[in-house]
Amino acid sequence: MAEPIFNRLALIGAGLIGSSIARAARAYDAAREIAILDASPQVMARVREIAIADEASGDPAEALRGADLVIICTPVGVCGAVAQEIAPYLENGAVISDVGSVKGAVVVQVAPHVPEGAHFIPAHPIAGTEFSGPDAGFATLFQNRWCILTPPDGADAAAVEKLAAFWTRIGARVEKMSADHHDKVLALTSHLPHLIAYNIVGTADDFGEQTRSEVIKFSASGFRDFTRIAASDPTMWRDIFLNNREAVLEMLGRFNEDLSALQRMIRRGDGDGLFDFFTRTRAIRRSIIEQGQDTSAPDFGRRTPPAN
Repeated sequence: MAEPIFNRLALIGAGLIGSSIARAARAYDAAREIAILDASPQVMARVREIAIADEASGDPAEALRGADLVIICTPVGVCGAVAQEIAPYLENGAVISDVGSVKGAVVVQVAPHVPEGAHFIPAHPIAGTEFSGPDAGFATLFQNRWCILTPPDGADAAAVEKLAAFWTRIGARVEKMSADHHDKVLALTSHLPHLIAYNIVGTADDFGEQTRSEVIKFSASGFRDFTRIAASDPTMWRDIFLNNREAVLEMLGRFNEDLSALQRMIRRGDGDGLFDFFTRTRAIRRSIIEQGQDTSAPDFGRRTPPAN
């Protein structure tokens, strides 16, 4: 069996991503020891009950003692405060990372608190479900999913490669890019779709009670998919939109322009234009399936996380 990548992994935050990393690191021998630290006493109590960490006392000094990999798994809006809190306990030479869906804002918040001798390498695993909390995690969450690393200029190359090896060990495919480029790409592929989903489901909620009940009763697969996305953690997504506002607003502007073009096609009865547009978008869906980022299975039977 391959040697663990890191000796001690400390996870700050035990939600879906943090608890999944803990389970995956144990299942695939990516770290010899796992410590979890969460601000919620109730969450820490549950972490101890389900035994997904070797150390779960709730004491920052204990959690970070000897940790050569520390991953902040909190909403992006509090990453800076977390980094400031844990800074005194970070080991010399430790790799510090995160899992935030926004990178530029996280760098601004976290980097000033990283002590000399530690290596800050932001990361974003593009994986998740609409569920949250320590019970929501599962070891296979990152299998064949992308994890994007955004190492800053001058980052220690060996530390970057070691973190990449960790994510590869737990099943992810690793890509590297700048934080700015990441934020623009994710604004289109993740943040804008979530904003649209929240808005569509919110529109349904604005109808009268009778109409709203019919919307729920007769939901087609498209609307069900939107409700799944719109059920995501509200704190996390509030922070994402506030911390990536420029890129999101840029993509929202482009989306509105394309939506206006579709409105004109429908108004003018431009069947050829609609057919060509739908043909192009269908090809993108096929490409996603071909790359293994989704399946063509119907949504009824969509896989749910395995039981603990």
